Amino acid sequence: MDLSGYVDGYYSYNANRPGQTSASGQINQLYNFDDSTDQFSLEAAKLTMNHDPDPVGAHVDLLFGRTNAFLHGADSPTANYIEQAFLSIKPPKAKGFELDFGQFVTSAGDEVIETMNNWSYSHGILFGYAIPYYHFGLRTSAPFTKTWTVGAQVVNGWNNVTDNNGGVTIGLTSSVVKPKYTWNLNYYTGPENNNTQKGYRNLFDTTLLLTPSAKFSWYVNYDYGQNHIPIGYLSPLQKKVISQHWQGIATSARAQVTTNAALIGRYEYFYDQGAANATGIMQHLNEFTGTYEYKWAAGLLMRAEYRRDWSDQLFFDKGDTQTVKAQSTATIGLIAFFGPKR
Repeated sequence: MDLSGYVDGYYSYNANRPGQTSASGQINQLYNFDDSTDQFSLEAAKLTMNHDPDPVGAHVDLLFGRTNAFLHGADSPTANYIEQAFLSIKPPKAKGFELDFGQFVTSAGDEVIETMNNWSYSHGILFGYAIPYYHFGLRTSAPFTKTWTVGAQVVNGWNNVTDNNGGVTIGLTSSVVKPKYTWNLNYYTGPENNNTQKGYRNLFDTTLLLTPSAKFSWYVNYDYGQNHIPIGYLSPLQKKVISQHWQGIATSARAQVTTNAALIGRYEYFYDQGAANATGIMQHLNEFTGTYEYKWAAGLLMRAEYRRDWSDQLFFDKGDTQTVKAQSTATIGLIAFFGPKR
């Protein structure tokens, strides 16, 4: 059983200086996990226990801090500090086929929950508003060729362990890994409206990662989501099916400038038609982040970044009473991690 983990803390400054009595509170809006602003904060502390399947394995991630609260919420039945907990089966004669059962993170997106495994310190808009965080159920994967792996998932839905409508969500995954590029494709579909199996939510997600050299990498991620709301779901007077959609594109480049230092740039565009599971209002959003990364020593990582978010709507809090169309932040984060593969 391998043990690993990390502690992640930061200080963030927001030029809008949102107050505690503002509409959203003293936070960096559109941020995930590192949303507290104008103060020192703990983003996450995590302990991982893993045993690779041989043929049976297990994986448990215990998560503390703001990240756990953000993932689950105070009323969630999984607000028990568990990010992932699943069993794995990999039969020796099944030619690479693997089956997992339990709670696991989504296959969608170009970023992951663990900050140190991303390029930027802050998570992007697409990570927070276009895709789910995790699922509970079954997932499989199997190599179709030497470079192409496919999989299928049957899960309870988005970000829940106990389903709220009795339906299941189906996920299909595909990953092509070549020496100079990786292409991932994911599709999820299933009922996601409370207390009804009518009205499906569909998500199409794809990421192309280019690695032309050891010192330069670049990716493009596109997401399209649509949620159907059946007739009469919102009120008895509703006469037609409502179909809200959202979509966005993110691109990021990373250059390794020295052995220990790297520069990263990220840009995102996100359109929300007003879906409740996204930002909640109809708007066009843009985001740019510039990041400097330095690995001080084995197991200690520092990132400093400037980020600018802007919208075509009055969306961002300023002070205690104002609302403006843009937000600028500066953040410094330190991550200390340990494990057999650090």
